[in-house]
Amino acid sequence: TACKNRPLDLVFIVDSSRSVRLEEFEKVKIFLSEMIDTLDVGERTTRVAVLNYASTVKVEFPLRTYFDKASLKEAVSRIEPLSAGTMTGLAIQTAMDEVFTEEMGTRPATFNIPKVVIVVTDGRPQDQVQDVAASAQTAGIEIYAVGVGRADMQSLRVMASEPLDEHVFYVETYGVIEKLTAKFRETFCAVNVCALGTHDCEQVCARNGASYLCDCYEGYTLNPDKRTCSVVDLCAPGRHECDQICVSNNGSYVCDCYEGYALNPDKKTCSAMDICAPGKHDCAQVCLSNDGSYSCDCYEGYTLNPDKKTCSAVDMCAPGRHDCEQVCVRHDPFYSCDCYQGYTLNPDKKTCSRAITSSLVTTEESCKCEAIAALQDSVTSHLEALSTK
Repeated sequence: TACKNRPLDLVFIVDSSRSVRLEEFEKVKIFLSEMIDTLDVGERTTRVAVLNYASTVKVEFPLRTYFDKASLKEAVSRIEPLSAGTMTGLAIQTAMDEVFTEEMGTRPATFNIPKVVIVVTDGRPQDQVQDVAASAQTAGIEIYAVGVGRADMQSLRVMASEPLDEHVFYVETYGVIEKLTAKFRETFCAVNVCALGTHDCEQVCARNGASYLCDCYEGYTLNPDKRTCSVVDLCAPGRHECDQICVSNNGSYVCDCYEGYALNPDKKTCSAMDICAPGKHDCAQVCLSNDGSYSCDCYEGYTLNPDKKTCSAVDMCAPGRHDCEQVCVRHDPFYSCDCYQGYTLNPDKKTCSRAITSSLVTTEESCKCEAIAALQDSVTSHLEALSTK
């Protein structure tokens, strides 16, 4: 039985890249024909368009062309594969730009006719489909993603509308793709309050038989009124997977680490950094690592300044700082010992002993002594003579 209760502006986007064999593409066309049979096709009911894509996109026919099933099915039977590339994003963009326009048969927004896309593909998109799909959904286009065989499930989920379990379908081969006809008929033909937009859910409407329930996006929780949603504190204990610090971020969260730790590649756990590596600390001389933090120290002969970073030379010859017996001589930041005149430094380089005067006098020293004595006698005689006068 054809649908009677829900008119659509429906666009099929069909992958005919090289990976789709000719006999498989024929199966896709049978699926399209069977889908057309289940729809209430007409100018004032459901309008159908088909886009064929590979590395290029071809609008086989827009929404304004055929308004009866026989003509639609005949047009589908004439579609030929393009056989190169998988530019799914480009195909969705082309649907927005060239098919979902009033000139091409899309009905005005005031008619409240749902705009629906069904993408059928067996590969991975070779372009950026996520942003394009998001733009299409923002423009009010509902996207169903049908994957066959080698199709990349993550890409299907990225391009499909929420809730994903109602908009993402998968079959093992093109040979069983007709199985999906009944699923789409159930989706399009049942009285769907969520699809008709007559619900009062703030974020997500979930079908519940002939009625519906409201739900919220990830990171939000349903309020007691069962209609509106509030942001969940995902950083509350037990809600996140962060090793050290959880930072709330608009319905989501990111992990961070304490000072001295770095976030690991898993973006959840933390590892201690080598804080004392060159360029990571501000110690003037010595950096001491201490469980994710650090403290500064100084070399021997220096003392740490009040700023706990820089160092000053210690006066090693200050009282109490050296072990010299008599004289301390500074050589910053070190020192050496010396002795007073008449003393000599012992082998321990610290203590001193009185110097021993040699009793052996050389001939030269003896002559010097005699000369000095003669001079002294001469001076004395001269002074006595002056005194007498």
